[in-house]
Amino acid sequence: MTPSVELFEVRDLRLEETAPPVLSAADRADRDRVWEEAVRHNPTLFDGPVVAVTGLTREGPYGLRVSWTRTTYRHHALRRVRGATSWLPALFVSVVQPSTDGTVLVGRMASWTATPGRWQLPGGSVEPPPDGEDLDLTAVRGEAARELREETGITAPPESLSLCLATRSTSIGLIFKSRPLPPATLHTAHNSLAESHASGPHPPEFDEIALLRTPATSLPAGGTAYLEHVLNHHATR
Repeated sequence: MTPSVELFEVRDLRLEETAPPVLSAADRADRDRVWEEAVRHNPTLFDGPVVAVTGLTREGPYGLRVSWTRTTYRHHALRRVRGATSWLPALFVSVVQPSTDGTVLVGRMASWTATPGRWQLPGGSVEPPPDGEDLDLTAVRGEAARELREETGITAPPESLSLCLATRSTSIGLIFKSRPLPPATLHTAHNSLAESHASGPHPPEFDEIALLRTPATSLPAGGTAYLEHVLNHHATR
């Protein structure tokens, strides 16, 4: 069953750090069991630091307050444990990268990633800042620019990305919009990225990109739950 997705416009963002969740012994055991099974299936998975959301509050028509905590990727294995009471949604960033012909770039996740074959906007999970530093709009905008560069080869100054949407489903998403670029530039950037990875252990996270018309009328199979909603919203702006 496709999870339901709530979409709302956001212009102002406030992030507040909170204490990490306290897991029961049963949840810890189930978390570790599911995580270790996933790693056996895909040894490239790593238990690195990541942000989880502890609360989400709308503030006026375009404001959003996100309460967050430091955890690791292992924690999100709880989402696949029936009855787990300590699971928290991940916080991710995505970028709407338009082209000058009215299409939007999407990519297919490579076979070595945690979600092989999934079509999505450029983006990924938010990593927590070093201890003592704040997570704020500037930081998450920088994460969005980094994900765009690492997955597509497109370099966009972080300050050029504008926060436009948030999504709420099994994860919480912050959606940024980049400046339009010619279709040829988008394809050339990804091809150059793939060539630069040719001698490495893995290809880029996107093994293929596509430029989709909006509103979304023919999405590729295996798209993320939020993709159609975001593309349709983009078509009205």
